[in-house]
Amino acid sequence: MTTDSTLAATADAKLAISGDNKLTKEQQLALINVNLAEVLNPEIIEKVIDEGRAPRIYWGTATTGRPHCGYLVPAIKIAQLLAAGCHVIVLLADIHAVLDNLKSTVELVGYRAKYYERTITALLKAVGVPTDKLEFVLGSSYQKSPDYIMDVYKLATLVSEHDAKKAGAEVVKQSDNAPLSGLLYPILQVLDEEYLKVDAQFGGVDQRKLFAAAKDWLPRLGYKERAHIMNPMVPGLQGSKMSSSDPDSKIDLLDAPEVVTKKIRKAEAAPKVTEGNGLISFIEYVLLPAAQLLGKEGFRVDRSRDNLEDLVYTDIAKIKADYESDVLTPQLIKPAISAAINELLAPIQTAFQASPEWQEIADKAYPPEVKVKKEKKVKNKGTRYPGGGAPAKTQEAAAREEATPEPATENA
Repeated sequence: MTTDSTLAATADAKLAISGDNKLTKEQQLALINVNLAEVLNPEIIEKVIDEGRAPRIYWGTATTGRPHCGYLVPAIKIAQLLAAGCHVIVLLADIHAVLDNLKSTVELVGYRAKYYERTITALLKAVGVPTDKLEFVLGSSYQKSPDYIMDVYKLATLVSEHDAKKAGAEVVKQSDNAPLSGLLYPILQVLDEEYLKVDAQFGGVDQRKLFAAAKDWLPRLGYKERAHIMNPMVPGLQGSKMSSSDPDSKIDLLDAPEVVTKKIRKAEAAPKVTEGNGLISFIEYVLLPAAQLLGKEGFRVDRSRDNLEDLVYTDIAKIKADYESDVLTPQLIKPAISAAINELLAPIQTAFQASPEWQEIADKAYPPEVKVKKEKKVKNKGTRYPGGGAPAKTQEAAAREEATPEPATENA
């Protein structure tokens, strides 16, 4: 999207959040589409708005690892959707989480779903958007119903192995001897659109093949097509996708300010290079939109150490231009990003500290790993005196020898 339209969408978001005026159709669409990588069937959303309804849009997440700063990318988009007047459903895919190589128990995933709900709600409140049109749904609340299961069987009959594998190619782990659940995963996600009664599904651009499959598969069962909106994939701090399993690539939403600062300081950031730069992308898709939703002046870079005035940015194009021309250096931008992230996380952490119930949920959802200590084998070194002979047998070895019968011999 162009800078002008991004700024216009920002103004619309402020207007919507303040409640001063009702947004026009064009303003709603600007907020829905801002910072997206691609939209499939946008006319479906437009028609819903024309009918005077709030578009129902869902975003799904498997409740596995702890939510980290990578979740801020879809969360900011969800905030913009809420500001646009959409009804947003967050699907907490607990069954998917249990089926993820059976690494988690049903009870554990249940606590994680509660943790996700509290964390995402606090995150959205932190950027100042109303949450009255935000809804959380557990996958298990309908994915075990007879109607849903029958539709799974029907799609399993209508969809080929090749097409199911292709649909999940970017989102399901691929291997030579993959479990059958990898072929079911796309079918389940496609059916969610019908059973949640949504107008559109939101996800990363890595789900494009799955979204294209949904357009084809649902009509085979007599269900309507949905629109699909996709945000770009944002690199992690080390240049790859943010992952909860890679501690150096992600910042936990409850990380202390000094921990955040340390991780940002260690992040990869080649001077003058914006392509594939995780820090620049994070500013573009999280920090700038968050500042705009909160009605702040923009992204601030402190240059007091060089006795220069602060730089304040309201659009990403200027940030990229200054970074590429070395006006903005990694040494300048990293402290600015740390400060902005810590400011964004502060209300989330305050809410967490004020809620013993949330803390208890966190302890049960993500119990500390118990490291099993390996027992050291004690070496029998004998008497260590010259002429002392071979090392004495241990009691255990002696007992084994005593219990072992002598080999039988034939009578002469």
